[in-house]
Amino acid sequence: MTKICGDAENFATSALRGFASIYRDIVQPVRGGVVRTTPGKQGKVALVVGGGSGHFPAFNGYVGEGFADAAVAGDVFASPSTQAILRIAREANLGGGVVLGYGNYAGDVLNFSIAAERLRAEGIDTRMIATTDDIASAPASEESRRRGTAGDLPVFKIIGAAAEAGLSLDEVEAVGRRANAQTRSFGVAFDGCTLPGEREKLFQVPKGRLALGLGVHGEQGIDELDLMRPSELAAILCDRLLKEAPANAGSRITALLNGLGSTKYEELFVLWEAIIPHLENAGYTVIAPLAGEYITSLDMAGCSLTLTWLDEELEKFWRAPVNSAALKRDEMAGDYRDSLPVLTEAPAVYMKSLTEEGRKGGRCVASMMIRLSAALTEAEPALGQIDAHAGDGDHGQGMARGAAAAAKAARAAVEAGSGPSTVLAAAADAWADRAGGTSGALWGAGLFAFSTAFDESAVPDAQSLSLGLRRAMEKITALGKAKKGDKTLMDALEPLVEGFEGGLRKGYSIAKAWTEAAEASTLAAEATKDLLPRLGRARTHGERSKGHPDAGAISMALCARVIAHELSEQAVK
Repeated sequence: MTKICGDAENFATSALRGFASIYRDIVQPVRGGVVRTTPGKQGKVALVVGGGSGHFPAFNGYVGEGFADAAVAGDVFASPSTQAILRIAREANLGGGVVLGYGNYAGDVLNFSIAAERLRAEGIDTRMIATTDDIASAPASEESRRRGTAGDLPVFKIIGAAAEAGLSLDEVEAVGRRANAQTRSFGVAFDGCTLPGEREKLFQVPKGRLALGLGVHGEQGIDELDLMRPSELAAILCDRLLKEAPANAGSRITALLNGLGSTKYEELFVLWEAIIPHLENAGYTVIAPLAGEYITSLDMAGCSLTLTWLDEELEKFWRAPVNSAALKRDEMAGDYRDSLPVLTEAPAVYMKSLTEEGRKGGRCVASMMIRLSAALTEAEPALGQIDAHAGDGDHGQGMARGAAAAAKAARAAVEAGSGPSTVLAAAADAWADRAGGTSGALWGAGLFAFSTAFDESAVPDAQSLSLGLRRAMEKITALGKAKKGDKTLMDALEPLVEGFEGGLRKGYSIAKAWTEAAEASTLAAEATKDLLPRLGRARTHGERSKGHPDAGAISMALCARVIAHELSEQAVK
């Protein structure tokens, strides 16, 4: 539901005023819409676009230099009135005639048609272009019945650029009709949208499913499928659109991957990476593509792909500069090329140990890292749930990613014949690089400090393990500024260090000393549920974290137990 609503009856009006206030350098409000703050040249064709509210940045966001001269805003998902269209078209008229641009919906068609008749009767030459890009809404044989969706943006952008270039009304209309005839869209939805003030969604998509062929008003889709991988979704979107390529349209296109309101930009970028190979493998050159929110449906979760086949003139106007709230760019030069450099890891050079004992020690360290990776991968969901009580729920992911990278680096160092210091140092750097965040940095720095206690030519012994563990704790303390009782990983690390050192002083074997220290670490980690956080992001949650242990302490204790098990298996004395 809409969380910030106020009076639902005045939602669209209030949103319009807020928009105009923010973008006052580009638009100024008029009753029922907006016009350009700085009008175009006298004599140019004026493009007036419009439709229902709830689709931002359509249609108010399309107003600006190189785009529309004005926009008419109806209520949420409702056509603007004839009177509003008339009023704003008169104000936008610059003497060169008016093009009215809108989506092919019954209410819009009716109101814009009546307005056009009235404007013509007043002596203002007026043409109408209704977008019909949505291939799911009618078969190709009934193209005139198709509704307008995200194709609004490329069609109106091209019309606006043609008008800005000084073309006559006849020429602008011809360009616009050609752009519309060569634009196709297809969308999917993952969840429905809610009208302002309402609690129930206009439609529901079952959990784990997606709806095919959704419009931008919550219209019924044409099919449902299970959620799928980006590559599979990309194939569906591209295949359906490319099957409807206009006859003799050529191989140059632009593409718009549009979010419908609740689908995040990062998700669109992931999908785009899967889409571009389909288009290029089909023989197309993609010109100045876009991904983002350009025509939404309030809080609907979903996306659509729009393709516009470009001839030389359409391409020129698509590339033309534009300055609006929805789209702001200089003239686009050159072709889009998916020739990003391949991001490969630089080959690492590891020092080879001069002794077999050193290489054996390296293998022991790598074995530890491999075990840690397996354990943290298994524990990822549980650690994420613990972290969600007082953090952002990403601790499990970070630990699993870091440990996996560390294990991979450790294996590579072992293959190079490295000793324990080099193997652990390589693992430490990989952990920090892949895990990211605070815990990644602390674990990486701590493990690197640990590695400095090892002799490259020997298997780690009790003294080097004790010294390394102490150095790791001191480094983490120095960097993180945390101490025992702050509800951090230090609550589990300090008992581990002190317990291991104490066990060795008692004459215990390495395995026994570490095992008992790991048990103490585990008890201390579980006891953090009674503490209040004093540092980091969790500190702001205060009482909310009471009764829940700290994820960093829990993962530290888990790692201690995994190493204890490995030491016991290796029968380290």
